[in-house]
Amino acid sequence: MITYQQKQKILLGVTGATGMLFLSSFLDSLTGLDVTVHGVCSASGRDVLKMEQGVSPEKLPVVSRWFDHEDLSAPPASGSSDYSSMVVLPCTMGTLAAIAGGLSINLIHRAADVILKERKRLVLAVRETPFNRTHLQNMLTVHDAGAIICPTMPSYYLQPKTLDEAAQSYSWRLADQLCLDIPNRKRWKS
Repeated sequence: MITYQQKQKILLGVTGATGMLFLSSFLDSLTGLDVTVHGVCSASGRDVLKMEQGVSPEKLPVVSRWFDHEDLSAPPASGSSDYSSMVVLPCTMGTLAAIAGGLSINLIHRAADVILKERKRLVLAVRETPFNRTHLQNMLTVHDAGAIICPTMPSYYLQPKTLDEAAQSYSWRLADQLCLDIPNRKRWKS
């Protein structure tokens, strides 16, 4: 059962997988919510964001603070930080592998490790196709450690007419995994 909270503090990890359309849509969906979002963007994440969306992380909506991905002394690296959850969107297979292996190569990996050890919600929006056996094993490993695997797969039962509408439907599902209630969110009707 998902329990929705009024105020959350979320850490966003942005890595270099394709699919920045989902990132922009997700952050747009948080506009107006009573939520604090801080971010960490890898160097390749910065490059892909510029290539696909034409912006730097600092220009994204809703994120009030960015940390350097190489700063392992930043607040998200500590179990005493007060983040309620973390989402890595999009999540590369390299980032997935580092999290599955418990490696703290950069702040995104370390923060994910902290979220898992503190038994908080970690959602990984993995982006790759097709998956190989190692990818699948790493997904199972992080799932068994408590993470939620939420591939960037939009739903089509709401009949999106554009890529933006498809990304929006994915954003709503991602928000559900973070226990965020998005106003005017469309759902399957029985």
